[in-house]
Amino acid sequence: MSKSLDTDKLEREVKSMYRDVAESADAEFHFETGRDLAERLGYDSNTLTYVPDEAIDSFAGVGYCFEMADLEPREDVLDLGSGSGMDAFYAAMNVTETGSVTGVDMTPNQVEKANDLAADNGFHNVSFHQGYIEDLPFEDESFDAVISNGVINLSAAKDRVFEEAYRVLRPGGRLALSDIISDQQMPESIKNDADLWAACIGGAEQVDRYTSFIETVGFDLTEVRENTEYEFISDQAANACQKYGVKSISLSARKH
Repeated sequence: MSKSLDTDKLEREVKSMYRDVAESADAEFHFETGRDLAERLGYDSNTLTYVPDEAIDSFAGVGYCFEMADLEPREDVLDLGSGSGMDAFYAAMNVTETGSVTGVDMTPNQVEKANDLAADNGFHNVSFHQGYIEDLPFEDESFDAVISNGVINLSAAKDRVFEEAYRVLRPGGRLALSDIISDQQMPESIKNDADLWAACIGGAEQVDRYTSFIETVGFDLTEVRENTEYEFISDQAANACQKYGVKSISLSARKH
């Protein structure tokens, strides 16, 4: 019998890694963090000047999907796996003070840091909640757009994530995300390694399965594109990228 993924260990590993991202963004990870990464992926440097520096320093996204999200003033936005808040603060500049941005993250250190940054920098319409993206603490049809960056690959129940995203979106609402996927299905030895999941490798779903999860819950997939500017920096991660076609994509979808 093949060893199965220890989801409790996975949660501990992920919380530990992203606690370190929150508290010491200059530490060494399998992935890049910070402003240079954000600008290379496509974030507008002028908009970033309004985002708290501490949030940018802890940014660990894998792509840029804001042009797909097409956020407008007065809209309500949900950020899945909001981390230290960079995408949420960036989104707030799009929806202006007439809209709202809500972040949800399972790592207490990230939520506390993000809420402190919101309060200290006058983002009155941005709030962060501790919770799980597979079981969102929000009412049905609460948001106009759901965004996420480099997080859903960390979930062992991706179908539940997309079901929940669909549930909390209003009719006509948009899903826009960047994430890590693979061209090939990964072997069990990698998929059952909690350390490699926490590094955004083990949980990378084969791309056709990933998009089928989205369409199965009722979304209309509107665009998928590869983020060629993103690359992993550790040898272990880079080897998986070469062998199994692990890479970053951005995609958008719409609720009927």
